[in-house]
Amino acid sequence: MKKSMKAFLGGVAVAGSLATAALPAQAGDYSGDFLVRVQGTYLDFNDDSSVLPGGFAGTGVELANEFIPTLTLTYFLNKNIAVELFCCFASLDAELNGNTKVADFWVFPPALTLQYHFDSMGGFKPYVGAGIQYILPFDEEGAGPLTGANVEVDDALGFTLQAGFDMELGQGWYFNADVKKTWIEHTVSINGADAYDVDIDPWIFSVGLGYRFNLSDIFGSRSAEAVPMK
Repeated sequence: MKKSMKAFLGGVAVAGSLATAALPAQAGDYSGDFLVRVQGTYLDFNDDSSVLPGGFAGTGVELANEFIPTLTLTYFLNKNIAVELFCCFASLDAELNGNTKVADFWVFPPALTLQYHFDSMGGFKPYVGAGIQYILPFDEEGAGPLTGANVEVDDALGFTLQAGFDMELGQGWYFNADVKKTWIEHTVSINGADAYDVDIDPWIFSVGLGYRFNLSDIFGSRSAEAVPMK
């Protein structure tokens, strides 16, 4: 747990530094067309798996819950409708009955949602959204009783619902809280033969800071800098 927290806090610091460096120097715009958020996220898996084959009768697989740093990029089509990309990387542990580690792997789980933002509550901006999440596992390794086994986790596509709010802090900055629910199922194989299904169906809880601005403030200033002085 301490190792996970150190990685989580370090990732938040790195993501925050990168996001801040990319922001325009001028003050933000609460009616701008682009919103960047840096968040801390808790993944709470609602696992349900078929019985693990290969000599593990009566046992199922669960994923250990995790804290991870995340980033969202939101583009506003108008004052109410927006498209958001949620992205991150996460290292996950798979356990038998929640106590015996049998595998670990990395995932890249971007989620794309279409959102409706309510704008009649002053500086409080709630929103809801729906979309899809694609989870790409990689670098799978067996552990414990599966040490040395060839463990493979297939890619999966799931449906996502979302709700959250942004609270104005001043000069384009927001405090954000967000929750997503994804329904998704993976197929796991061991040594290319045994296979079973795992519904992970995570709750995704996030809090963080956001900054809203106009993309033209960045690309316009860069275009002006590219024009040679006479």
